[in-house]
Amino acid sequence: MVFQFHKDKPTSSPGDIKNKSDHDLETATISTDDVFGNINEDGPNYRNVGWLGTTVLLIKSQIGVGVLSVPSTLAVLGIVPGIICLWVISAIICWSDYVVGQFKRNHPSVYGIDDVGYMLFKGRIGREVIAVMYWLFMTCVAASGLLGISIGLNAISSHGTCTAVFVAVAAIVAFFMSCIQTLGKISWLGWVGLISIMSALLTLTIAVGVEERPATAPQEGDTWDKGLVIFGQPSFTEAITAVSALVFAFTGTPAFFGIVSEMRDQRKYTQSMLLSQGFVTAVDTVVGVVVYYYCGQFVASPALGSAGGTLKKVCYGLALPGLFVTAMMFTHLPAKFLFVRLLRGSKHLTSNSAKHYIVWYSCVLGCVLFSYIIASAIPVFDGIASLVGALFGTVLCIQLMAGMWLYDNWHRDAAGRNTLWKFLICWNLFVIALGSFLMVAGTYGAVIDIKDSYAANQGAGAWSCRDNSS
Repeated sequence: MVFQFHKDKPTSSPGDIKNKSDHDLETATISTDDVFGNINEDGPNYRNVGWLGTTVLLIKSQIGVGVLSVPSTLAVLGIVPGIICLWVISAIICWSDYVVGQFKRNHPSVYGIDDVGYMLFKGRIGREVIAVMYWLFMTCVAASGLLGISIGLNAISSHGTCTAVFVAVAAIVAFFMSCIQTLGKISWLGWVGLISIMSALLTLTIAVGVEERPATAPQEGDTWDKGLVIFGQPSFTEAITAVSALVFAFTGTPAFFGIVSEMRDQRKYTQSMLLSQGFVTAVDTVVGVVVYYYCGQFVASPALGSAGGTLKKVCYGLALPGLFVTAMMFTHLPAKFLFVRLLRGSKHLTSNSAKHYIVWYSCVLGCVLFSYIIASAIPVFDGIASLVGALFGTVLCIQLMAGMWLYDNWHRDAAGRNTLWKFLICWNLFVIALGSFLMVAGTYGAVIDIKDSYAANQGAGAWSCRDNSS
């Protein structure tokens, strides 16, 4: 059975599709796609991810380095405000994720978020600005993954060599992993990464619960003060930086366009998204509360460093495959974004030609090199998380998605302008205003935080050999 997708005119009628079984839909062969063009046996199949594989990819795009910063944000904001902020941000991002699927269904030719920029801002300038922001955002998230890997390698080896070497090793491995061309072939690595991160987080929560003291707490004396804070009293800069880090924990949304574009049955995106978002929110909440409760003011960031001695090495050892998968995904997706933009409309996009492979490997290499430079130049984990979350994450995960909904629904006829429509109009306008505030204030806070971190290290850090796991 063959389905053809041409903009908003599928060859099968709605009645025909409704009568197809889920198995038929999952095994259907896509011969023509609005984005990838003709898909045949002569090249890679870019429409071959099932709904379960999609769920795993969505979860893995959200659970990675971001969750490792959640406990430290609770230490800044306090448990109650921190959890409230976490849930509010999760709800906003869940709405954004839902809009992605609806917008893709309404506009099948949309592949990347730059296509959204072209439509919303009605021109090439909008497309190019959003394209640059997306590429910078994704490669910076990959950079945070490379930094996390270097921290893990330092922890496991007890700082066996220069940190700059570990960052370079992480970049090299990420390059070879990212060269896998289709998400259908990568989805099994998503399982590996998810199991890896979850096992590390489970080990961490058990470790901090049964250990007497976290690694950074005073090791002498009969008692020690956790300094748990129910309601924190941070400065404005500290508070907005912590909130930006929470935004970073959910900033997989820009990757969702690339993932849904490679689904076999894109109508199942919403169920995959809801499963992933519920799972991610639950994990972030449990890990954040448990680790902070047992570590208090001595919680580390990334959180895996909170376990002391051997357990710290065990946690990072379990997490390393997941960190590599995070670096791989956030290198693969911006590389695929460049690749599709360069070859879209060309026969080389889906053929095994020399030009096809030269362009593909060049895109991957360019993304890895940029991520390596960022990870080496800003070796402050919290700094990268907050800066990326504020500067790019808010625009690409909050404001644009609200704009997408308004683009599709603003001009409804009078019969469709009911109470729900009015509420959603107000909701999306509020989301745009909130996202804009977080972008400006969060960027300011992150820059100040990075500046203070450099001052604390006497200017050392960039391409440094010092141990970043302690």
